[in-house]
Amino acid sequence: MTAQAPAEAGSRSDEVRIGIALSAMGFVLAGLGACVAILARDLREPTSRLALLSSGFAVGLMLVAVVGPRMLRRWAMPTVLALGSVVCAVGAVLIAVASSYAVAITGGLFVGLGGALLVLVAPLMLNGPTAASRLSRVNAVASGTGILAPLAIGTLDSLGPTGRLAMLAAAPPLLLLALLTRKRSTALRAAKRGERRQRAAAAERAAGAVSAEGAVGAADAEWAAGAERAGAWERAAAAEPAAGASVAERAVRAVGAVSAEGAVGAADGVAVLIDSAPAVGLVGKWRQVGRRVAVEVGVGWLRVVLAVAVEFCFVVWAVARLVASGLPTATAALLGSAFPIGMAVGRAIGPIRFNGWSPVVPSSLLAAAGTLLVSLFDVPAVVAAGLVVAGLGVAPLYPVTLAALVATPGISSARLAAVGALASGTAILVAPALLAVLARVLDLRTAYLITLPLLAVLLLLSRRSGRTSFV
Repeated sequence: MTAQAPAEAGSRSDEVRIGIALSAMGFVLAGLGACVAILARDLREPTSRLALLSSGFAVGLMLVAVVGPRMLRRWAMPTVLALGSVVCAVGAVLIAVASSYAVAITGGLFVGLGGALLVLVAPLMLNGPTAASRLSRVNAVASGTGILAPLAIGTLDSLGPTGRLAMLAAAPPLLLLALLTRKRSTALRAAKRGERRQRAAAAERAAGAVSAEGAVGAADAEWAAGAERAGAWERAAAAEPAAGASVAERAVRAVGAVSAEGAVGAADGVAVLIDSAPAVGLVGKWRQVGRRVAVEVGVGWLRVVLAVAVEFCFVVWAVARLVASGLPTATAALLGSAFPIGMAVGRAIGPIRFNGWSPVVPSSLLAAAGTLLVSLFDVPAVVAAGLVVAGLGVAPLYPVTLAALVATPGISSARLAAVGALASGTAILVAPALLAVLARVLDLRTAYLITLPLLAVLLLLSRRSGRTSFV
């Protein structure tokens, strides 16, 4: 077995665990739209008021975006994965058995908190050169599982019990994953503690082997190096050009002279350059680099916001749109699987690259075509077909935009993953609620057109970086 084999095995193991976590969460999220319609019926609440179910998920994402990096500094990623699985499982159970509006919204909040932790660690555990394809694979599995949620909810609801009870199916795999991940995390910690003890013992043995004479010799060598360093700086000063020379020239001459003497380390050379930085414009260049990174992160954040906003407009309101077209709630819940089916197929295919264009371009065009079918026609079959087409288009948007954001150079992946969670939370908090407001003012089929300007802005941001841009 080569040295690379264990790393590859660990990578596959991480992908499997993330796939299980996101599949269970995908089941819950795909069932939210059907649960909104069923909860409105069961609790005798307006459908628009139940839009807060997705808002709870959004609030959870935004909270984790703030505290997530601190959690990752204190805890290992498997521990965060286990915690997120447990919290998400509790949220799914609360939604399934909710007998009041407050319990249902609390369930949405728990799903959000737990799901946000899963979303936070997923791109970190799968980060690397193939991050986009790996994220697409696990999201494809999650979307495939998501197909089952509307089918199970609609079938169970048509048989008599409330279809929300189907959400209980997500709890066992999440809890099992938490148990297995916790055991693995404990074993890894024990192995690391053993390795640290071995290193400490080796260091003690090495320190004990150093004789008093050797210690004195090391001190003498250090003193001599210091004296040589002082002499080198004196010779460098003597070699300085005329006072009229630029600070940059003096810095370069000094560093060159010192290096020739071989008496000054890299830290001294860096100190010279830092002292000269205001004169040679290095500070200005660093500021320009900082601004450029900030702009890249801002644009990446907005891309994720737009991708998730479009996706959750369909996730939350697809079943309600089918009900508005004249279908019974149970039948609409069954046909609500049309969007997850499109998502599963789209993520199984993966990002489509055509003639150097960003994969966002063909995906956005497909999503726009599906939106028009959903919005302009009031025939259930056409609306369901539009949901499939929209799912095909929407599927690659989130994995591609998130992978690009996390790959932004200059900032740690953990912080960028938290930025991605914040972007998702912002989108889920705003977009479905805005669609609900428009639906009250106009009607739901017209309100669905809100996804078109979102897709248009996403296209413009993707063209901004050129035809060969990653996103």
